[in-house]
Order: sequence, then C-alpha cells, then structure tokens
Amino acid sequence: MNRKLLSGAAALSTLLASAGVALAQDAATTMDKGDTAWMMTSTLLVLFMIIPGLALFYGGLVRAKNMLSVLMQCTLIASVVMIIWVLWGYSFAFGGSTSPYWGGLGKVFLSGVTMDSEAATFTDGVVIPEYVFICFQMTFAAITPALIVGAFAERAKFSGVILFTVLWVTFIYFPIAHMVWDGSGLIFNWGAIDFAGGTVVHINAGIAGLVWAIMLGKRIGLGRDNMAPHSMTLTMVGAAMLWVGWFGFNAGSNLEATSNATLAMMNTFIATAGAGVSWSLVEGMMRGKSSGLGAASGMVAGLVAVTPACGTSGPIGALLLGLAVSPVCYFFVTTIKSKFGYDDSLDVFGVHGIGGIVGAIGTGILCAPALGGTGYVVEAGTMGAQVLTQIQAVLVTLVWSGVGSAVIILITKAITGIRASDDAEREGLDLASHGESAYHA
Repeated sequence: MNRKLLSGAAALSTLLASAGVALAQDAATTMDKGDTAWMMTSTLLVLFMIIPGLALFYGGLVRAKNMLSVLMQCTLIASVVMIIWVLWGYSFAFGGSTSPYWGGLGKVFLSGVTMDSEAATFTDGVVIPEYVFICFQMTFAAITPALIVGAFAERAKFSGVILFTVLWVTFIYFPIAHMVWDGSGLIFNWGAIDFAGGTVVHINAGIAGLVWAIMLGKRIGLGRDNMAPHSMTLTMVGAAMLWVGWFGFNAGSNLEATSNATLAMMNTFIATAGAGVSWSLVEGMMRGKSSGLGAASGMVAGLVAVTPACGTSGPIGALLLGLAVSPVCYFFVTTIKSKFGYDDSLDVFGVHGIGGIVGAIGTGILCAPALGGTGYVVEAGTMGAQVLTQIQAVLVTLVWSGVGSAVIILITKAITGIRASDDAEREGLDLASHGESAYHA
C-alpha cells in the first residue's frame, strides 16, 4: 500500500473497505467472534442477493416463456464463478503479487490457506479468518457477471453465456478487483474510494452489458410484440430481496462489526429510499403515473449509487445521492436507449452502469467533511483532487471492461456462438435451451 495516500490511521478505515487485505503479520493479532459472525452473515446476505434476489428480479421482467432461462443463467453463472474463484480467481485478485494489475499465482487452488490463516481488517491487529474473507469476496465475484444477464435476456445462447462468464471473470473482473481493492492495485494507490463495488461490480457489469446489447442485436419483434414483464409481483419480491441482501454487500464491506459498518447500513437505507421516491416522482411527472417497475428500478438505482459511497458519506449526503441518481438513470433507460436504439433488455447499463458512475463520482463529493463525510483519501486532500481520481477510476473501468468484453464476446461467438436461433427465441428459451418451462398451463 502507498502510505503517502493515507492521512493517518483514521483515513485507513475509510479507504475501500472491501480492499484486498493482506494476511495478518506475525505480530500478535486479535480475532473477534462477533466480527467473524458478522462476516459470515454478510456473505450469506450477498448470496441471497443472487439466488433468489437477482434471479427473481430479472425473471419477473422477462416474458413467461423465458423465466426459467433467466433463473438458470443466474444460478449457473454464480455456481461456475464460485468454482473458478477457489481455483484461480482469489489468487488473481488477492494473491499477494505487487503487480498493480493482478494478484499473481500465489494463492492458486487456495494454496497456503488453512483454518488458521488470517486476513487483516481496517483496525491494526484485528483479523478475521481468511476463509470468511475468501467466501465474502467470492459472492461479489459471483453476482457481477450475473448482473450482465439483464442485457442479453431472452436471446442469448446458454453455452455462450457460460463460456463468456469464464473468460470475463478471468480477464476483466479479477484484474479490476485487484486494481481497486488490493493494496498493490493501480486504482487503490491513486486513492480512489470504492467502499463496496461501484466500479468493480456495477460499472464493470454495466458497460459489459451495453457491449453485449450492441453486439448481440435486438430481440425479434422488439417494438412490435408485447414484451412487458410477465410478473411484476416476482420483480418486486426480487427487488426487496436485493435491498435486504445489500446490507451484507455494503455494511459487510467494512469487514468488522464496528461503527463504520453502521454508517454503511444507515446510508443503504436512506439512499435507496430516496431513489425509489425520486424515480416515482419523475415517472409520475413524465408519464402521468408512477409504476411498480419504476419504484423497483429506483430502489436498485439507489442501491447501486450508494455502494461506493456508503462508508464515507454522511446520511444526508446519501439521501441527496439517492434523490439525484434516479432522474439520471430514468433519462438513460428511456431517452438515451431509445435514441441510440440498443436493446439492453432489462436496463443493465442504464441502471447499474449509469448509477454506478453517478455514485462513484458523487463519492468524491460526499466524502467531504463539510458535507458530513469521513474525509478525502487522495494525498492532495481536496474535493477537486478526489473527484478527479474518482473519474479516472471510472474511465479505467469503462475502457478495461468495455474493450475487454467486446474481445471476449467475439471469442465466444467464434467458439460456441452467442445468440439463440430465431426459432428458439420465438419458442422461448425455457423450452428451447432447457427442455422445461417455468409454468404449466
């Protein structure tokens, strides 16, 4: 870690709470059962976000004939990534390398990890079991490519989705996670703040989703056939599960059950509530009615935006961020998507990509002590310098993931293909890809 970026021990506690923590030093360390229990609980909450939360949220948004395909994609993506994580993913992200771009091979197959090995937290001398840190970060790796499902829903080839996932987490997610959260990472050492994954998870997945939507093309019948969500009830249930699980995502990223975790918890409540209300107000003014889909979309936009800021913003700042993000995302999922004509089926880019950008840049503003934040991380110690660093982190993520995703999609297309046949798409991917349906007549 570049200590010049830190303004004392207090600043360390605000710096990227999901950072790639090194193994604890040989000096005497303390492992608290409460911290361990909290991190185990947080890990399960993030799993709850994926299955069933995200799966039901996305599943309700597609047509009935594609419901099962979305459930399968989310489930298998998460399962495949969990396997990859213990084989080489954890090492590539947090393997102990001094490279600014990847973690090396030191922890391949979890080499050297035992029940007795420890991972440092943000309090000197306080540690948690390395296994729980590995599991916690594993759920982040599992949900990120699953988010991309919403961009190609109802038309992607299942085998292509799985191959893409293997390549994408290896060459896109793991390096970005290392760059942002590991002590030797490029973006980490710039002093960029990403408490729980604005760049690593949401911008990363959002721009990949946009690339998928453009390269895959539109769904058959888009603009002509009825493609309304088949079950807003399931979508709302999934959105609620996401909100509940997100407390593990955000407050768990503190790595300890301390007061800073309670700040992340408070901000996750307030920003999400603000964004849900804001989206409903904007939609009511623009369309004359506020929809359940809009409320659910606003909730997710608020969760996305507060993710990088939750540990360094004050509650009122989080509220302002939630109120601000929904109008921006609404503009992108309506006006911009329509203007440019890409078929981002479930608005992965418009909500996760744009919401993540708003949150990442807003983090540089809202960490200001004058606004109730916990302070700047960059050496210059000014809002301008922090915001500029946040923008640099966003741009690196957009380029790395955008260009890399395009290349990986082309490779996947050459090997397995990326799009289901026209007949399969018309029949529905439930039957065409999996031989069963989510519902029976």
